Amino acid sequence: MDERQQKLLKAIIESYIKTVKPIGSKSLCKKFKCSSATIRNEMAVLENLGFIEKNHISSGRIPSEAGYKYYVEHLMKPKELTGEDVLKLQTIFKNNELALSDSINKTVEIISELTNYTSIILGKSSSENTLSQVNIIPITDNKIVALVCTDKGIVENKQYLLKNEAEIKEIVKTSEIINRMLVGTPINEVAERLEFEIKPIISRQIKQYETVYNIFADAFNEFLHKQENVYFGGKTKIFNEPEYNDALEIKRLASKFEDQNFIKRIEEEDDASGDIKIYIGEENDFDPNVTIIKSKYKRNGEEGTIAIVGPKRMEYDRVVGLLEYLQKELNEEEE
Repeated sequence: MDERQQKLLKAIIESYIKTVKPIGSKSLCKKFKCSSATIRNEMAVLENLGFIEKNHISSGRIPSEAGYKYYVEHLMKPKELTGEDVLKLQTIFKNNELALSDSINKTVEIISELTNYTSIILGKSSSENTLSQVNIIPITDNKIVALVCTDKGIVENKQYLLKNEAEIKEIVKTSEIINRMLVGTPINEVAERLEFEIKPIISRQIKQYETVYNIFADAFNEFLHKQENVYFGGKTKIFNEPEYNDALEIKRLASKFEDQNFIKRIEEEDDASGDIKIYIGEENDFDPNVTIIKSKYKRNGEEGTIAIVGPKRMEYDRVVGLLEYLQKELNEEEE
């Protein structure tokens, strides 16, 4: 493409992103100070190259997937955040009362509000965490908190009500056995070792071993469930876009958001480079009618992926600008 064709493609794509209306030659004549015939000829070149295509309901043209891809790779520049955007995000980053995982979750909620797209946090799977320690903290005579800690610094807790003080002593004793035998075990292997190695031991040493065993089995299962680590911000935001005015299309995409197998495909597309990745339509394994833009984060032992899911007619410059800002903020280690 020559320079004018590039500028024309950029104008068509950015106009369609804003208006969701097919672009005709007349609307571009004034902008480019060319005759309608000249614009039509240039649009014919872009169509032959596969960067724009005819809309079925009008004579105008809309961007193709190839056009969006060319735009992202050659024409688009990340948009700088406004002062208002920065303030909203800094309010979360500077809140020392929030745990890191909570601050990241609240951050993607804000991103979803700013973009009107669906944001997803995909944390590292529990198989990449090993058991560091189990702590039992008595709260009252019949209440305890069980803490499960990993080598990645992830801590989960759950409260339990017990029948008597004797049970607390037995649970503390069991936690000591677990710490002695299972520390260093990948979290997703703990349940199996608990069943076949720990349970036979406590059955010989502890009277109410079934009750005690069930508490620890429940605590580890709860940890595994949470460490699927999929968190949505604005789960239904994408459905506000005009592409999703069909009930069947909404239902189809919503079912994918509920299916862990589809969500895992978003993470599987990642590589180790840490760059922002853009998957348009058929390029992603999640859904051919959406674009997914993703960025990795790693901060104080927690790592994962932030993914923004929107229509192919996405504000690429705005989303990439937001993710670049988040990369800078999240990848700086806290003091």
